Amino acid sequence: MPRVLIATTNAHKIEELGALLRQVGCEFVVPGDLGLDDFDVDETGSTLLENAILKAVTFARKAGMPALADDSGLEVDALDGEPGVRSKRYAGPDATDADRVSLIVSKLAGVANGARTARFRTVLALATPDAVIGTGTGSVEGRIGLEPFGAHGFGYDPIFLVGGHRPTMAELTPDEKNAISHRSRAVLAILPVLDAWVATQPPTVAADGSEASQGG
Repeated sequence: MPRVLIATTNAHKIEELGALLRQVGCEFVVPGDLGLDDFDVDETGSTLLENAILKAVTFARKAGMPALADDSGLEVDALDGEPGVRSKRYAGPDATDADRVSLIVSKLAGVANGARTARFRTVLALATPDAVIGTGTGSVEGRIGLEPFGAHGFGYDPIFLVGGHRPTMAELTPDEKNAISHRSRAVLAILPVLDAWVATQPPTVAADGSEASQGG
């Protein structure tokens, strides 16, 4: 079956995307499989869409194969949509997840519960070394809590109240999160693109010379 690179070195994203993409008729590989553990892309885009496309195209050209890239962000209404596309870099280049969570909590000090609305948003982009094949977007609405709860997930998950109330995203099990998350919804949105691309690929030739089905 055709091979596609999951274009991230973030272990958490690799784990979530790997679980969400099991039904696709592709063999998904990760940068470590190709000796690209330390390869990174400077996220210079001004939107999640621009960054997802940038990462997909750059990884595809580096690896010489199709690549699927993710860019995600937390949008807090009381902060005019911040941190948004700067979610990973919001507290500085060397900040930890805990640092970023603390910064958001401190910036929302004194903001009433009803005004702490927010959403997680993900954009996925699929590209070959020569072209962008397609994109998919997903989001989930919620509210920013007063303090972090939960030991699962990563990033801003401990302060994101799903649907505006407990549990936080970090209190969900991986399966529970994958059932409702922004990333899972982005995967659903891009599945038709992936399936259509798989259908255009040459059939796999088995060892006996027969053609094997691509699936999809």
